[in-house]
This record gives sequence, structure tokens and C-alpha cells, in this order.
Amino acid sequence: MATLDNTSLHLPVENPEAEDFLPLLGTDYVELYVGNAKQAAHYYMSAWGFQPLAYAGLETGLKDRVSYVLQQDKIRLVLTSPLKPGGEINQHINSHGDGVKAIALWVDDAEKSYRETTSRGAESFLEPETFEDENGKVKLSGIHTYGETVHIFVERNEYNGPFLPGYREWNPHYRAEDTGLRYIDHMVGNVGWNEMNKWCEFYAKVMGFAQLVSFDDKDISTEYTALMSKVMSNGNGRIKFPINEPAEGRKKSQIEEYIEFYNGAGVQHMALATNNIIETVTKLRDRGVEFLTVPATYYEDVLDRVGEIDEDLAPLRELGILVDRDDEGYLLQIFTKPILDRPTMFIEIIQRKGAKSFGKGNFKALFESIEREQASRGTL
Repeated sequence: MATLDNTSLHLPVENPEAEDFLPLLGTDYVELYVGNAKQAAHYYMSAWGFQPLAYAGLETGLKDRVSYVLQQDKIRLVLTSPLKPGGEINQHINSHGDGVKAIALWVDDAEKSYRETTSRGAESFLEPETFEDENGKVKLSGIHTYGETVHIFVERNEYNGPFLPGYREWNPHYRAEDTGLRYIDHMVGNVGWNEMNKWCEFYAKVMGFAQLVSFDDKDISTEYTALMSKVMSNGNGRIKFPINEPAEGRKKSQIEEYIEFYNGAGVQHMALATNNIIETVTKLRDRGVEFLTVPATYYEDVLDRVGEIDEDLAPLRELGILVDRDDEGYLLQIFTKPILDRPTMFIEIIQRKGAKSFGKGNFKALFESIEREQASRGTL
């Protein structure tokens, strides 16, 4: 089985304010409910360089759904579609379009994780249950979070199969070259008016997270729109969840647009890390992935603002990659346009060169770019 990093002991402390009564080893997988999993899988393979890993459907005894599992380094995506009308998956797609249903977290003890979170007020989604096949056993449990999103706790130290019991190895002829994506850096949730603090408190109380950083409407605003954001993180820093809410502005913000088209709170974007953002973005762009662009004037003074960097400025300018610096280093980042028909989910590509922050110096240029896209859609 292609596995994540198996180091589960003595994880470094990145966020000492976190209580960390819920040890999390990393993101196990992200499951999206989609209208056509077969075609979505081809998109993430051909455009993004994900590799086929596992499959479950009619051929494996499932009668109501089909799932394709893709992997690139430590990132696992599960794409699930319904096989019959009615039911929860269809309802989710009808309401939200394609979108993230589950953020699965890799743990040593799924039962303890369930007990710790539900005893602190989390609503149960899946009581602890053990699933077995000829490759061993996996214990799963789960809780609800914002909107219809859930967290699944995955205990898999006694399993050697391709993904989970009930899945078989998926080995099609077609395999695209990977694009250098390495792991999930963070996942951002959009919530409604005045709900940011509620969900930040949820992660603090229920999961032992602590706030890394916060941004108010003075940090994240343009002439027209504004939003607020707080970043919650567990102790070892492997799980980081920024939570966004709208703020008052002259026009409709990107958060309001998201909530309108997603029909509620949900995952706005995944930030995927790379060790060479120029190479990764070049490959993605050549395969048809569309990115937001910033005016050429952004690059006229970027080095005055961020100081010396290792990269040549020319390819960053040509690709539209943004740069920002904090006390510990700098980062490079770029954001796709929405990757779905609804203007909801997008993907960020990020390369950290020591920086622990999230690109505050780029917010104005980025959100002005998003506003130009909103204006083209008639939703600003």
C-alpha cells in the first residue's frame, strides 16, 4: 500500500498553545461527493497528476455508490458518486454541487478520538466501527463539523491493503506524470455571518486546537469587499484549518458568493504543498489548470517588500506566482480559478521557504483578482 509517513510518536510541537488531547498524525484522505466519479478521477489524474490507487463499486459489492481513490505523495483524494436516485449523496450534490464531504484524519486510536470529541460536545457522525478484509482491519469513527462537512478518524495500523477494507487495487493503463504535489498544507472552511468564532471555539474545545493567527477586515479588504479569518491548528502543526466569514463591504464578498452557490458552509479550498512551485505550476498550466492572475505592477516592488529570494523573478511573473515573507522566511503561492461549475471550491499551490504564515502581504492583490472574476460572473 502507498502509505503516509508512519512516524506516530514524538511529533514536533509546532503550536504549543494547543492542548493536543487528540493526537493527529496527518490528513488521511479528503472525500468529495461528485456527480460523476469516473470522469472526475480522470480530471484529477490528467490535469493534476494524481495516481490511481483503489476502487469500490458494483464490482466490489457496493450497490449504492462508487468511489475512486487517487494519491500523489501524501495527498489522498476519494471521489464518490451515487449509483441510485435519492439518498444522502444525491442530496449533498443537489444542494452543494461537487464538494468536500469528509476530511479524514489519521489517528492511532479512532475510538479514543471519538470519545474525546463527542464528550466535549461534538455531534456524532459515525460511531466507532471496525472494518475487515483479507488485508487486515481498520477502525473508523466520525463527527460533524461546519455545514455538512464531517471529520472521519482513521486508525489503520493493522491494515496493509490499497486503501480501506472493501476497496480493491485500481490499476488502469493510463497514468499521468505527477506534478510535484507533496501534502496538504491547510484546508480552508467558509462559514456564515458571525459564525467564525463559533467554529474556532469548536476546534479549540472539541479537538484541542489553538489559534495560530487571525486576520480582520482591515487585513483582508479591498475597495469593495472584506472578510475575516482565523487559523486553527493542532499541536504538531500537521492539521491547519483557517475559518473564514464574510465582513461588511460595499459589494458581495467571495465568502458570500461561495455560501450562496454552495448553499451553506463548506470547504473553500485545499492548499497543496510543493517543493518547486515553478515546476508544478508550469505542469498544471500546461495541462489546462487555470489560475488567477495579478496585475504586472505587483512585481515592480515585490522584492522591495519581501527581500531577497532564491527564485528568479521572471518565471514568477510569467506564471503569476505571489511571494510573501514573515519572520521565519518566505513563501510562494498561487490560486486556481474555481475548479467546478459553481464558483465554490478552488485549489492553492504553496511552497514554504521557512515561512509559517499564509500570505497576508498578498491578500489585497489576490482578492482584487477574485473580484475581477466575480465581476465577470455578475456576482460581485
